[in-house]
Amino acid sequence: MKVTWVKPRYFFEVSKVLFPIFIGLGVFFFAVGLYTALLTSPPDYQQGDAMRIMYVHVPASWMALFAYALLAFLSFFVLVWRSPLAELLAVSIAPIGALFTVLSLVTGSLWGKPMWGAYWVWDARLTSVLVLLFLYSGYWALYKAYTHTDQGIRAASLLALVGVINLPIIKWSVNWWNTLHQPASLTKLSAPSIHPSMLLPLGLMTAAYIFYFFILLILRARTELNKRKLLIQESLT
Repeated sequence: MKVTWVKPRYFFEVSKVLFPIFIGLGVFFFAVGLYTALLTSPPDYQQGDAMRIMYVHVPASWMALFAYALLAFLSFFVLVWRSPLAELLAVSIAPIGALFTVLSLVTGSLWGKPMWGAYWVWDARLTSVLVLLFLYSGYWALYKAYTHTDQGIRAASLLALVGVINLPIIKWSVNWWNTLHQPASLTKLSAPSIHPSMLLPLGLMTAAYIFYFFILLILRARTELNKRKLLIQESLT
């Protein structure tokens, strides 16, 4: 029996149905999330209104980690089963993950200036997130460095799997080392240290980021698939 769902063509067909749904949900969550984050949530008793950048920074950081974990998962499928769909999605995810990582670093720097007195410090959390950006960049550079696409994707996939070791370092860096970065506020979902009035807009913005991620993924995967089809047609003519 043929497994059709692992074929890029099947993804292309399913994405046609999901794409408008993701756009609608993404717009909804961004609108409600920004409204609650900027207008209804209270300022922090220590950081004041500067804390509101958390609603942009924290979801971006989470999505940077999620995107890399998904990239590594798909890279495993590329190396073991040579899955065309896994390759297509992995190549499409890398630039998106890099985008979220840059957003995390930039917003973190803007948040750090009033809190720490500097845009950048060689803090364990900040440094490990910067390494994550280098991993995304290295993945893309390896993918593009080879003349044969198969060699490039294998080399990039190996790097993605090796780079997984950085994910727990990012997650637990605030616990393992003395760091200026504040500890996690959601370590216990049953009793998070963040107030519900702040937790709600953070959850809404996180949902908006998730749908934004999948919107970008569909767009990039479609573009990559069409590009490959065009190259095949050109090679046959």
